[in-house]
Amino acid sequence: MSQSLKQPNRVREGGRIDRAQTLSFTFNGKQYQGHAGDTLASALLANGVNIVNRSFKYSRPRGIVAAGAEEPNALVQLGSTEAAQVPNVRATQQALFDGLVARSTNGWPNVQRDVMSLFGKLGGQFMPPGFYYKTFMAPASMWMTYEKVIRKGAGLGRSPMERDPDHYDHLNQHCDLLVVGAGPAGLSAALTAARSGARVILCDEQEEMGGSLLDSREQLDGQPAHHWVEGVVSELAQMANVTLLPRTTANGYHDHHFVTLHERRTEHLGETAPLTDGQRPSRSRMHRVRAGQVLLATGAHERPLVYGNNDVPGNMTAGAVSTYIRRYGVVPGNKLVLSTTNDYAYRAALDWLDAGREVVAIVDARKAPEGDLVEQARVRGVRIIEGAAVLEAKGSDRVTGARVATIDAETFKVTGSSDTLSCDTIASSGGYSPAIHLASHTGARPTWNDEILGFVPSLVKGVHAAGSVRGFHQLADGLANGCSAAAEALSALGFAATPVELPQVNTYRQGAACALYQVPHEKPTLRGPKQFVDMQNDVTAAAIELATREGFESIEHVKRYTAMGFGTDQGKLGNINGMAIAARCLGKTIPEVGTTVFRPNYTPVTFGAIVGRHCRDLFDPERYTAMHQWHVEQGAEFEDVGQWKRPWYFPRTVNGKTESMHDAVARECLAVRQGVGILDASTLGKIDIQGPDAREFLGRVYTNKWAKLAPGRVRYGLMCKDDGMLMDDGTTSCLGENHFLMTTTTGGAAGVMEWLELWHQTEWPDLQVYFNSVTDHWATITVTGPEARKLLAEITDIDLDRETFKFMDWREGTVADVPARVFRISFTGELSFEINVQANYALHVWKTLFAHGEKYDLTPYGTETMHVLRAEKGLIIAGQETDGSVTPEDLGMQWAVGYDKPFPWIGKRALTRSDTRRVDRKQMVGLMPKDPSVVLEEGAQIVFDPDHAIPMPMVGHVTSSYYSPILESGFALAVIKGGHQRMGEIVYLPMVDGKTHAAEIVSPVFYDPKGERQHV
Repeated sequence: MSQSLKQPNRVREGGRIDRAQTLSFTFNGKQYQGHAGDTLASALLANGVNIVNRSFKYSRPRGIVAAGAEEPNALVQLGSTEAAQVPNVRATQQALFDGLVARSTNGWPNVQRDVMSLFGKLGGQFMPPGFYYKTFMAPASMWMTYEKVIRKGAGLGRSPMERDPDHYDHLNQHCDLLVVGAGPAGLSAALTAARSGARVILCDEQEEMGGSLLDSREQLDGQPAHHWVEGVVSELAQMANVTLLPRTTANGYHDHHFVTLHERRTEHLGETAPLTDGQRPSRSRMHRVRAGQVLLATGAHERPLVYGNNDVPGNMTAGAVSTYIRRYGVVPGNKLVLSTTNDYAYRAALDWLDAGREVVAIVDARKAPEGDLVEQARVRGVRIIEGAAVLEAKGSDRVTGARVATIDAETFKVTGSSDTLSCDTIASSGGYSPAIHLASHTGARPTWNDEILGFVPSLVKGVHAAGSVRGFHQLADGLANGCSAAAEALSALGFAATPVELPQVNTYRQGAACALYQVPHEKPTLRGPKQFVDMQNDVTAAAIELATREGFESIEHVKRYTAMGFGTDQGKLGNINGMAIAARCLGKTIPEVGTTVFRPNYTPVTFGAIVGRHCRDLFDPERYTAMHQWHVEQGAEFEDVGQWKRPWYFPRTVNGKTESMHDAVARECLAVRQGVGILDASTLGKIDIQGPDAREFLGRVYTNKWAKLAPGRVRYGLMCKDDGMLMDDGTTSCLGENHFLMTTTTGGAAGVMEWLELWHQTEWPDLQVYFNSVTDHWATITVTGPEARKLLAEITDIDLDRETFKFMDWREGTVADVPARVFRISFTGELSFEINVQANYALHVWKTLFAHGEKYDLTPYGTETMHVLRAEKGLIIAGQETDGSVTPEDLGMQWAVGYDKPFPWIGKRALTRSDTRRVDRKQMVGLMPKDPSVVLEEGAQIVFDPDHAIPMPMVGHVTSSYYSPILESGFALAVIKGGHQRMGEIVYLPMVDGKTHAAEIVSPVFYDPKGERQHV
């Protein structure tokens, strides 16, 4: 069988494909062939596949419309196995590989004969915008059933049910200039910057760099355009200061020139990454780029015209027709009708003629079009119908004709009788919309440009734009603009721009474009054939008109009511047309209506690429302290605290019998209270804070004062959210005049770090202060108990005398011959020393302490004992005594709040609200059960009257509850309404088993209320 019969729409020569390499692929269960260099879309068109999918809402047959990221219809499901399934891949962006298996994401039992299409035909008129909200509201109990049916009917791919065999990764990068887009403007910009010595990253979403030059009819220096592209790319590839990233989409532009780039590393090679020496490279990579300056050369998307039945397979954009012919050697039909408003679309007709096919007519909306391309068409005998447009496409599964008539674009009327032209392909062009998406991510609102009939980006500091994204559509203008934009960026970076000699390009004479978006019809929009604006979401011109009639005037409201631009294409083809239709219906101009807000991601990104290596075992990694193996060897039981494995308790085994948790904790508690205990506290969050404004910053994030804390001293602090509720607590030590070490709770470390950075970067960027997490750098060993000083004195050169080393002091010296910081901080109420050493030496220090501590019966204890000891002293744990609704004053910690500080620290204003000043707020108190043997349940609800009829008014709950061997009784901390004024009262705790426990409200400090033991 000849090649032409295998691929009936493939021309015999031309294109950038490798005809010597034939690739087999399967689509919807049928096998086809293509060539290396094809996309799945070009291969399907080459094989004459018309219907690639069914539409989202009406299940109408859909064909390929475009050739790039703007394609709305050709979404396919990839994968031959369950594990390899990837949903909603654009056929226009998926490179063809041998063995590729794809199928349509919608259509049952198949895409050719879809049962749901009957509902679309018969019930389409009953499904206007918003019909879901109007139709399925009652009865409310049925919504879950409705939703299942709606979702099943809507389709759009499915996720795999088996484990992904591939892995993904992230790469952090820095550069002087990031150039997004490797078309003519991007290449000239990158070449200018690279020759000037700047570090350049150049990325482009296509399989190869060159952009529009890969299918251009124009010549550069008398040679085909791709020759210049190959020369520039080759030069850039050999430069050490340049990184080239093809198949890489800039998906998000974030603050401070932080741009995320999604590189598809092996998706063009197979459905899984190929094995090389027994290993697989990553499937895709997320580059997280911090650039000094960013240059956007993102080009423009051609807008199709909106006319009747413009979604029937065979309707395409004019530029896509040229791309398939010139780049892939595919003519997507035999007889072409071109409907256009501009000169540049004439290229599609000329390319069609060059491929040996028939151009039935060019239908130009302008009265008297003129320009070099227009003249070329006339010379070649093409029929040009002036002042007219395609009103309606004929056909169902494939275009069979185009109904054409003269129109008046300004008055939106059909002015002449119609004529039906026989054809199988309709190409349309309503102009070009600059790809402003990334620029919009910065928060800058685009501005309308009447000369190009499109929005152009507004640029924030450090962002530059070049080429078609700025409206420079002529090749010579785009090349020059790329160089000048690069020179501006280089100047801002401090580089002198090296001039680049640009190639000679012929300039085409062009006529002015016509402002036409929706083509008028003899019938009103609401009664005529469907005119699709957003093909992915089945949004029609009638839907937009209806939305404006129902009172939606803001384009953002129109978008949400109709779902225009909500699809995976983000309205790349349809948004401007939709805005123009809304503007006409509202009697406004397009700039008055404005544009919708584009947000990341520019195109869909797989969860794998977003997650990178942070999955499976690394999704929530277990963290171990430097002494972890020692704990394991001692038989410790562990609990998870944040990501850390912390020793819970250390059960001993005597005569073959292992202690229970209750017995082990009781032993550990008494060892600390009566002798000396040791705790691995390395998991506490540690944040190093430095800078001239460090004190000022601390005063703003903590509730208490920090201006006068001297070096060598430590202070306890409370940190509130902006609603005045406690979020974390800990100590902060002054290491130097502008240097502090903050400790946080183990589970709250990451959140506090993020909180500090958030306020510094967004609210107080003027403060010179810097934060570094040093949790993993320093191991913390707590030695606590009456014998702690004696033990530590044996292995340190620090003077531990109580008069020279007071409570809440810290000193620097050596412990076990290791440089250390030692802090007199107590979380047990006993004499305590917290030893911080570099983590690599911690196990040595730990073992040395045990060697010297044998005579003192040094006892390791875990987190459960730590909780008992701290609760006996009434010390809180954020997240246990607090739940996001507790203020410092609720905890009885007014002493840690500085209302007279000069700057309003975070939460101060909220604490003046009437709600936070109520006397009946839940306040922290202690509870002593009337029966000492009872240990109250944590979370147990508290009532004042146990005989009250159910439902009983609940007045509080238990936050912490333990048995204390030193008190020989159960005890608890709780929050109770007005608890501070209820000391000595009896409250009751009804249990689910019918029992009711009585407890007395007491001070939360159960042991050593004067704090004498920690000051010895």
